[in-house]
Amino acid sequence: MDKRRVVVTGLGVVGAPGIGVDRFWEGIDADIGPGPHKIVDWDPAPTIPRREARRLDRFAQFGVVAADEALDMAGDLEVDPNRVTVNVATGIGGLQSLEWLIREAEKDKPRYGPMWIPMMMCNAAAASISIRYGFGGQVSTPVVACAAGAQAILDGLRQIQWGYADAAVVGGAEAAIEPETIGGFVSARALSPANVARPFDRDRDGFTLGEGAGILILEEMASARSRGATILAELVGGASTADAHHITAPHPEGEGAERAVRLALKDGGLPPDRIGYINAHGTGTELNDRTEAGVIKRVFGDDGPAVSSIKGVTGHGLGASGAIEALVAALAIHRGTVPRTVGLETPDPGIEPLDHILERRAWDPAAVLSNSFGFGGHNTVLVFSPTG
Repeated sequence: MDKRRVVVTGLGVVGAPGIGVDRFWEGIDADIGPGPHKIVDWDPAPTIPRREARRLDRFAQFGVVAADEALDMAGDLEVDPNRVTVNVATGIGGLQSLEWLIREAEKDKPRYGPMWIPMMMCNAAAASISIRYGFGGQVSTPVVACAAGAQAILDGLRQIQWGYADAAVVGGAEAAIEPETIGGFVSARALSPANVARPFDRDRDGFTLGEGAGILILEEMASARSRGATILAELVGGASTADAHHITAPHPEGEGAERAVRLALKDGGLPPDRIGYINAHGTGTELNDRTEAGVIKRVFGDDGPAVSSIKGVTGHGLGASGAIEALVAALAIHRGTVPRTVGLETPDPGIEPLDHILERRAWDPAAVLSNSFGFGGHNTVLVFSPTG
């Protein structure tokens, strides 16, 4: 059986640079100052009625709002709703609700709400989208740390490629900027003391936290074309691997990450020289940036593609980050520009040199690689391309 071709027809995003695709794309090059990059004055209305919103954790609200925008952009899918899969990932899930529950438990006479358990569930965003729109296909929630959002997209790709679904709502959502999370990452010496992420910079000292959601609508190409949908990009391949090395640190030579990149290229049927841009994982930590730069250099050589990371402005959205960055990869193809790396001033001479994007760059769109690497040694890589 030949794999079916899969395209992107809708995008939706909630993030610190802006809520909604247009505002986000405009804000993604702005230096918005130190993190954590929390979304201020968040109000899910009018997308989610207030009574319903009270039954959803913040991360699930992000996911529903982003899905609503993506589905609106895609238009009428014209497929059996029971053949629409919903894969929406998270890294931590309903942390805000968990903290409410802990505070209530500490009271002399705690009163537990009946919705607190479902609000904490990691699958709450995916389930809420399925219920809201009546999508009865597979509904799942990968929880693979910072690779989760990308893994959800890869899972949706496979569902359509092999005929189990005709369309997919895929991505990730996260709302984990809470004192306990910050304290844990500080203890792990992963966060920047100044709360400023500087991906690939000589003076980088850690990442900053972010939050939000990114949702993509995937469709089988023939179906999308037959209904006259606007095709933003084609998702041609992807791969996931494990480092099998350490619960937090990447493999020192990036062995698992390199395999994921090479397998994703093979899956997409593209040689390395067909990649024109890499949206890097690029967290701004010492180990990640050094390892990722080495992988890029080994796979693509001295004349490699342009590279940028958006985490200097979005913060690290953990389980949402891979989805938001995949959305950026699709937008780079559709809109004909690639974003810069905010926070990068002096490329670190101690790591492999790359073609860093220091100012937003116009380009003749080509294939794009989107890298996501997570705690636990999870590596997920996606490949997007203009539709030929």
